[in-house]
Amino acid sequence: MLPEYVGKESFFGDETPLPLWSGYAIVLGFGAFFSLVTTAMVYLDKRYNNTEHTSEFFNTAGRSVKTGLTASVIVSQWTWAATLLQSSNVAWNYGVSGPFWYASGATIQVLLFGILAIEVKRRARTAHTVCEMVLARWGKPAHITFIIFCFLTNIIVTSMLLLGGAATV
Repeated sequence: MLPEYVGKESFFGDETPLPLWSGYAIVLGFGAFFSLVTTAMVYLDKRYNNTEHTSEFFNTAGRSVKTGLTASVIVSQWTWAATLLQSSNVAWNYGVSGPFWYASGATIQVLLFGILAIEVKRRARTAHTVCEMVLARWGKPAHITFIIFCFLTNIIVTSMLLLGGAATV
C-alpha cells in the first residue's frame, strides 16, 4: 500500500465518487424496472400461453428445467458470498493460482452433487425439498429431525454471510 493511503478510510479522500441519493436512485430504479419487466412477462405468459401460475408452478418452474440449467444453478449456489470472499483472500495470499486451487478442491463435490440432483429429479419427480424425500422414505421422526437440521443449517449459513459481509465493511 502506498504511504499516502496508510490510515485512510477511503481511497477517494473525504468525498464519495457519487452522491448518496444516486445510490438510492440506482437501487430503487433497477428494482422497479426489473419488477415491472417481470410482471409484464408473467402477464404476457398468462395471456398468450394460457399458463396457470400456481405456487406449485412457481416453486418448480413448471417442472421444465433441463440439465444444463440445473448444473448452472448448482455452480451459482456453490459460488456464494463466503466463497467469493475466501477466494479473494487466497488470491491475495498466494497469487493468481490461489483461487484456481481453492476452487479445484470443491470440483468433485459439485460434480457429484450435480449427478445426485439429476438422479433425484428422475426418481422423485414430485418432491420439492429434501425433507419431503425424507418423510416419504423414513417417516415422521426422521422428517422432524431433518427439519431441525435444515433450519439450523440455514441459521448457520445466514450468520456466516452476515459475518463475512460485516468483515468487508
